[in-house]
Amino acid sequence: MVDYIGIADIQRLVQQIGPGTFIERLATEIESDYRRWAQFEKSARLASHSDVGVIELMPTSDGQLYSFKYVNGHPKNTSEGLLTVTAFGVLADVDTGYPVLLSELTVTTALRTAAMSALAAKWMARPDSRVMALIGNGAQSDFQAIAFHRIMGIRELRLYDVDPQATAKLERNLRALPELADLAIIRCASTGEAAMGADIITTVTADKRNAVILEPAMIRPGVHINGVGGDCPGKTELHRDILLRPDARVIVEYEPQSRVEGEIQQLPADFPVTEFADIVASGHSARTSGAQVTIFDSVGFALEDFSALRFLHLLLNEQREGARQIDLVPRLDDPKDLFGGVLGGTPARAKLRRVA
Repeated sequence: MVDYIGIADIQRLVQQIGPGTFIERLATEIESDYRRWAQFEKSARLASHSDVGVIELMPTSDGQLYSFKYVNGHPKNTSEGLLTVTAFGVLADVDTGYPVLLSELTVTTALRTAAMSALAAKWMARPDSRVMALIGNGAQSDFQAIAFHRIMGIRELRLYDVDPQATAKLERNLRALPELADLAIIRCASTGEAAMGADIITTVTADKRNAVILEPAMIRPGVHINGVGGDCPGKTELHRDILLRPDARVIVEYEPQSRVEGEIQQLPADFPVTEFADIVASGHSARTSGAQVTIFDSVGFALEDFSALRFLHLLLNEQREGARQIDLVPRLDDPKDLFGGVLGGTPARAKLRRVA
């Protein structure tokens, strides 16, 4: 029997811990895995692109555990009442090859993306950052707001989206959370207005195109840019001149993948960047001065999903009551007799059971 986490299970786990605490603990696990970067197999994700979206596989292993995530990105889906991003993943034991966890990752990807954003900001933004502009108020925006409030101490959030209903949704959800009672929420009429006076600017838009969400004139010295929405070939959010500022430093997760999918796809292959693992290994802030502009060119990397799956399995083992399992792998009296053990007798019924 393989441990299983569905939507109801992740809802239960997050509600028991609280979304802010969950994201903070997940960020700690991600940081811990980045500290042992050299132990991981690393490869750019395998992507299947179409005119309307992308389907990707994201595998990695630390030699003891193996994980992969299936994830899609289809911006058109919301017009059809569907999610832009859905995902599921598997955590497996390298020694036997057996899966130990099958989990939803749609909600968890949103949680881990926000955790990674705030974790990167902890190493890159000015420590006194308290005001954040949040450009793009769709499905990921709530998680980003919670993460930056919890981990970075953001106390003023400036919102903008081309869809006013998305902003209304975000404000409604955030105001309903008691832990965000001290968060000032300001609706803005444009990207420029939202960015004005912000210490951190987070862009998390969904359109699969080379967009210019942030213009050079919007960026003042000392700001940290958290570029989340540009995450596949032909999809960007920042004007290339922002990246080329002489006072800018660009941090990526895994350089070979970011060269193809990140904001730096706009620039020559020799444009200098630093991998996040190198910052963590140094033990020092990525920022060399208060006036420096730091840019986290985030595309999402398989290690972060590995961390999320490992964290979920840890939570299940801490709270076995209510945990569920699924018969994903047959159990045989004779492991050499798959046919006789499964198809030669009474047909087995599909099983999904709770574990007390």
